[in-house]
Amino acid sequence: QVQLVESGGGLVQPGGSLLLSCVTSGFIFRDYGMSWWRQRPGKDREYVATITTSGHPYHANAVKGRFTISRDNAQNTLYLRMNNLKPEDTAVYYCYRPGSVSAWGQGTQVTVSS
Repeated sequence: QVQLVESGGGLVQPGGSLLLSCVTSGFIFRDYGMSWWRQRPGKDREYVATITTSGHPYHANAVKGRFTISRDNAQNTLYLRMNNLKPEDTAVYYCYRPGSVSAWGQGTQVTVSS
């Protein structure tokens, strides 16, 4: 059974940082490119970042230079380091595994507010 479990969200002030984690199980993690998505209040879910099986990262323009996606294949874990957070980054953040049968985590809430 494929499982993706996010953690690390919370309340942070503008300019602050958070590290999100996505612990996975039920599939061979190193064989999949992985992504982070987010859903801001009242908005559609939107793409944040992707990391390939070889570790190459790609980031959406809205987060480029502030967020960094990474992976630890030994720990079957995906990460998203978020720096210089802004109020508009407030969202539920989801871990996503593409494929013929895709999988989503349950999400972790990030709130950026003073």
